Amino acid sequence: MKNITILLALVLTISFTACKDGGNATSKINKANLEKATSRDIEIKKGTALISLDKKVYDFGTVNEGDIVETSFKVTNSGKTNLVITNAQPSCGCTVPVWPKAPIKPGETGEVKVKFNTSGKPNRQQKTITLTTNTESGREVLTLKGSVIPKTKL
Repeated sequence: MKNITILLALVLTISFTACKDGGNATSKINKANLEKATSRDIEIKKGTALISLDKKVYDFGTVNEGDIVETSFKVTNSGKTNLVITNAQPSCGCTVPVWPKAPIKPGETGEVKVKFNTSGKPNRQQKTITLTTNTESGREVLTLKGSVIPKTKL
């Protein structure tokens, strides 16, 4: 019981000393932060960016080992706020994506270009590129697939 009384006294002391400023919380508000928060809230109310792709899968068919497969994915922002692609992560080093670094405005289109080097990658292949975006899901997955005819060994 004595421990509870001491604990209660300690809690009351801390809570009274924490409120010494007389309760004037508005004097502590940083006006610049308030303006940023208001602007951010307006942007959030517009909704998330929406991404529309001309294709999610590119089938490159059959190619010879050593060929470079190139394609591009057309990305359209069908949302009401800017679409931002912050990263494009390939599933392996043989696939190199290039994506728009600038925000894509609502209604506008960008392009994700992809190159796949088939050297050392014989037979059936499937490679992915994961786009990190500011859409509701936060990511989109693009796929390249096809067959690579192995080089003949001498």
